[in-house]
Amino acid sequence: MHYLVTGGAGFIGSHIVDALVEKGHSVTVLDDLSAGNVKNLSENIDKINLIQKSITDKDVLPEVCRDVDFIFHEAAIASVPFSVENPSVSHEANLTGTLNILEAARKSDVKKIVMASSAAIYGNNTEMPKTEDMPAEPMSPYAVQKLSSEYYGNVYSDLYSIDFAALRYFNVFGPRQLLGSSYAAAIPAFINAIIKGQQPVVFGDGNQTRDFVYIKDIVSANLKAMESNAKGVFNVSCNKGTSLKELLEIMGEISGVKVRPIYSKPRPGDVRYSYADYSKFSDACGWKPKVSLKDGLLETFDFFKSL
Repeated sequence: MHYLVTGGAGFIGSHIVDALVEKGHSVTVLDDLSAGNVKNLSENIDKINLIQKSITDKDVLPEVCRDVDFIFHEAAIASVPFSVENPSVSHEANLTGTLNILEAARKSDVKKIVMASSAAIYGNNTEMPKTEDMPAEPMSPYAVQKLSSEYYGNVYSDLYSIDFAALRYFNVFGPRQLLGSSYAAAIPAFINAIIKGQQPVVFGDGNQTRDFVYIKDIVSANLKAMESNAKGVFNVSCNKGTSLKELLEIMGEISGVKVRPIYSKPRPGDVRYSYADYSKFSDACGWKPKVSLKDGLLETFDFFKSL
């Protein structure tokens, strides 16, 4: 089978590419390398077709999607703070880009699309755990863009018979995650500070919770979604909330460092508490997370220390 992975040189996309190549599939990667890195594909660069173009470049997409059977749509500017500061740029990449992919898929007889969505769409709804039937309460342009992308995907599925699944990732972490950016997620930002002997910066009081999911479980979730009859919107999580203070304690144990964070004011658009029930997805395709937070952090620390 021929798979297209948008954002395939990025953190999550490159791990999906590795899994597809290992299974013997033909793989095309579409990535403008604005956030991705060819180094993430180094082990399989001779086994894939890498096209350095953007999903906003809609004129090239029909050719890219020709003869493609399935699409993993991972390309995005996956940052709430960036979207708050740059809503139009974020919109173009995250929503217009998704519509471009759907249109190209419709015209190329693609069988199924599995798209990366986000826990951000739930906002500050205080009900826990988050379930897919809860009302969306987006608090940022990024969240609105992901929610709208889900709507587009479901409509295209109904109108044009393209199977579609949107996976609402919670807080994904692991090797190859963007490390040094000012928009870096909590775990790589904390690891970067600890390795450099600096004090991690916590936006807020540290009691906010997140549902951390290791990259290996995210990859298996994508493959399960694609290979099964799962359609619609699904949480991909561990059904466990961990506060940032607890996270830093675990990181201190792993690194052998006494972690003394600096607390700063919360960032606009950040949610307070978050963890999710993944049972709908488990019922649909049999997926369950397998990697604990601590085991995932051990592998992630080892990776970043090796750079």
